[in-house]
Amino acid sequence: MPQIPSRILNKIWTRNEVNTKAGEQKSKGKTIVFTNGVFDILHAGHVSYLTDAAALGDFLIVGVNSDDSVKRLGKSPARPLQNETSRSAVIAALECVGAVVVFNEDTPYELIQEIIPHVLVKGADYKPEQIAGADIVLANGGKVLTIQLLQGYSTTSIEQKILKENS
Repeated sequence: MPQIPSRILNKIWTRNEVNTKAGEQKSKGKTIVFTNGVFDILHAGHVSYLTDAAALGDFLIVGVNSDDSVKRLGKSPARPLQNETSRSAVIAALECVGAVVVFNEDTPYELIQEIIPHVLVKGADYKPEQIAGADIVLANGGKVLTIQLLQGYSTTSIEQKILKENS
């Protein structure tokens, strides 16, 4: 069975590593950008969003919801379709992504407290004041931004299409 290449695994940080490794990037003068999501079935909307987020700084850290966290979000009984290890590896494989960290909480608030990114990003379907961790980033002199999403792409719509075609 093929192994996930080490160059991808090295971009998947544990919660124990995140503070130290994010600090190392900051000490190199890197502007840290943070975003988060489920990223269950990677699609063009995700790639566009993550590429745009990465362009807002030097090093993009992506928080990925744990499997338990996804279930609590109530997206659908079948979600997540892929486990957190697989979802993390796929996101880490993207060139624009500097690191991936899995979080188990309902929001990435605690993870943002650990990282204290310079830039916090979510899709434009959020208002900045609705973004978990915005208060932390703003209190530390950072920016909270939203990115326009690529229309017509969502994991939920892909899941519904699959279910419709198989019924």
